[in-house]
Amino acid sequence: MTRIYIIRHAEAEGNLFHRAHGWFDGHITATGMEQIAALEKRFADIHVDTAYASELTRTQITAQAVVAPKGLKLRIEPGLNEIRMGVYEDVTLGDLIYHHPEERVNFGTYSRKWAPEGGDTFAQAAERFTATFFRLAQRHPDETICLFTHSAVIRCFQAALRGKHPEDAPDIHTCGNTGVSCYEVKGDKFRIVYENDTTHLDSLPKPPRRNMPPLVWFQPMDLNREAQRYYKAREDAWREVYDSLHGFDGPGYLAEARREQEENPWAVQQVMWEEKPIGILQLAIHREAREGVGYISFLYLDPAYRRQGIGIQLIGQAVCTYRPMGRRCLQLSCAPNNAAAQHFYRRWGFQKVGQTAGSKTPLDLLEKPL
Repeated sequence: MTRIYIIRHAEAEGNLFHRAHGWFDGHITATGMEQIAALEKRFADIHVDTAYASELTRTQITAQAVVAPKGLKLRIEPGLNEIRMGVYEDVTLGDLIYHHPEERVNFGTYSRKWAPEGGDTFAQAAERFTATFFRLAQRHPDETICLFTHSAVIRCFQAALRGKHPEDAPDIHTCGNTGVSCYEVKGDKFRIVYENDTTHLDSLPKPPRRNMPPLVWFQPMDLNREAQRYYKAREDAWREVYDSLHGFDGPGYLAEARREQEENPWAVQQVMWEEKPIGILQLAIHREAREGVGYISFLYLDPAYRRQGIGIQLIGQAVCTYRPMGRRCLQLSCAPNNAAAQHFYRRWGFQKVGQTAGSKTPLDLLEKPL
């Protein structure tokens, strides 16, 4: 009899940034690293002969909870990859909801209608994963193996074991991050020992319960039509730091934004919630590029939309813009006395690496690894 543990990866950037990450190679978050430590404790006294992970970084890092303490070599298995999102890969969930609401519903309900261009159907994902599961069981008779994989394919597989399409199995719940399922296999027979268990996370601090944040999307900002909105956002940001407009150079900021947008239309982006513009993300794409820096010139949310879980989605947009360019880090400047902004950036992994000249006073230069 072969015992197989199927383990979902720890919290990754797609979960945190609210983006559609199938084969997009997002990294593990700080919370995810805490989950991995708890998973390591769970498996401390469990014998494991072999471990496999998908081709994606988030499963391979999660797998270290088992392979590192036990001195195992991690094997990479493409059959454990997540469902391919096709044309929706790395699209924000806010974009899916606003521009493709039917497709968002199809994905969320594991519908047979889900068939994105360049992606997988749920039936295809179930067939691929199920074949991989039984092939690896046959390869390792009478052993214990761990398979590190992803939520959508886990649910597809669990439905397939019951002879169902996942659309017809709404009672199967999505596996939580680092959730563990256990199966016993002998020949073509299998037994479900348990599924989607996350009790090893009970010892971790419980995050405060929050409603789902407004899910946003991004579009290039038309600075000819929206110059006044841009100007006002810069004015508000300046006043929040300095309590007056003394020394404020609105025309200079607007001219800088126009220059950056001439180099790349996506350098200045409007943050959109449904049809409403609620913020601005400005990227100086060529600034410090040779040093591997992805520089954020301006990150702004209208005051009514702050402290609702939206700001991290802006950070996510910057990460997912700069990482494919090969940048090693994000950088931005922040006033030392802007306590709210300093707290926000440090919470999400930025650290002070120096100072830089500001229009009025020196600014802290903050950096986050990519």
